[in-house]
Amino acid sequence: MAATERPFGFWTAAALVVGGMVGSGIFVLPAQLAPYGWTGLVAWFVGVGGALLIALVLSRLAAAMPEETGAVAICARALGPLAGVLIGWAYWVGIWSANAVISLTAIRYLAAFFPVLAATPLALALSATALIWLMTLLNLQGAKTSGRFQVATTALKLLPLVAVVIIVAGLALAGGGQFRSAPHAPFQWGQLTPALTLAFYAVVGFECASVAAARVRDPARNVVRATMVGLVLTGGLYVVVCSGIVFALPEATVANATAPMALFVETFWGRAAGLGVAALTVVAAVGCLNGWVLVQGELPLGMSRAGVLPRWIGVTNRRDVPVGALILSSGLASILVLSNASRSTAGLLDFMLRLTTAATLWLYIGACLSALRLRLLQPVAAVGLVFAFWAMWGSGWEAGGLSLILMLTAVPLYYLTLRGNAAAEQPAE
Repeated sequence: MAATERPFGFWTAAALVVGGMVGSGIFVLPAQLAPYGWTGLVAWFVGVGGALLIALVLSRLAAAMPEETGAVAICARALGPLAGVLIGWAYWVGIWSANAVISLTAIRYLAAFFPVLAATPLALALSATALIWLMTLLNLQGAKTSGRFQVATTALKLLPLVAVVIIVAGLALAGGGQFRSAPHAPFQWGQLTPALTLAFYAVVGFECASVAAARVRDPARNVVRATMVGLVLTGGLYVVVCSGIVFALPEATVANATAPMALFVETFWGRAAGLGVAALTVVAAVGCLNGWVLVQGELPLGMSRAGVLPRWIGVTNRRDVPVGALILSSGLASILVLSNASRSTAGLLDFMLRLTTAATLWLYIGACLSALRLRLLQPVAAVGLVFAFWAMWGSGWEAGGLSLILMLTAVPLYYLTLRGNAAAEQPAE
């Protein structure tokens, strides 16, 4: 490929990694991880370490097969078409379940202005579902309209994180007494596994540079470097932000907060600053949701056009928007949110986080298996595979089992599609 067709250098590729990782998770994870105390802090380091192993595997695979369009295509080539369909389908499940998490995050922060939106778990679920469909309607207008909205909101998601980092740095420079003012749960081995799965949700997305390997100059060198640097930088940011919030405030205060980042900023900078962070977080989360609603339609569209999923999934409107895939994805995300509305507010979000992590882990499991089969970085791939299954175990039987069941629904669709394709290719008598 000519140099002009590979526009991404090291820093652009690293920015892709950071941009892909910084999503809605960090805005709610302080509340979810607060009950784990010091175990939660250890979980961050273990999660980032495991992600580095898997990222190294993905980068090596991408460098070995730069002509492939992404990690799913690499897995399909290494493990066979059915495995590729299963992994792609599971990744799609992870996308629309992540949209459920993102919509819940946006509503939790919007409740700082309109408390009725999250007054009960049912109210939270209904509000989140309404937001999902609002973004779906926006995306049905076409990628151009959706793209303009995305550009306007992307940079805003970094501003609340910067505010927290400034406050944490100030507290540390003042002697760090604020971090010792309230007791927190000690480290417990038995709590590390579930805490790890929650923390790992926030680092999902580190595969972005590997996916774009075909556009990166000198991919054998730059993809690996960009992925490692981007992952370490983002992981470090997350440790500072999440742990700073958790340890600077009483455990119960953070755990019960619907908008922990806004609460943290309000505590040290006042009500107006807290509301400002809440507003920025809402805009950032809505922008993130808009982008992933777009992706949730594009992935099944590509699989349908490749002839491995039914054609109706790839039906598009006059604006070339995959109507069937978008409506199916948003419908499933809505069902997921509403069917779990009987849980507590914290329990609702906790389950969504674990399901999303479990569904996404199948891609990382597939990548490690692909590397083992192709005899690439076998020791690293073996350890990465063990880590991925460990994180899957931490998601729990309910979330992990549901991710497996949802992934396996692709099997009958795949074989029905193959049968239909074969029938269509038979000559008429």
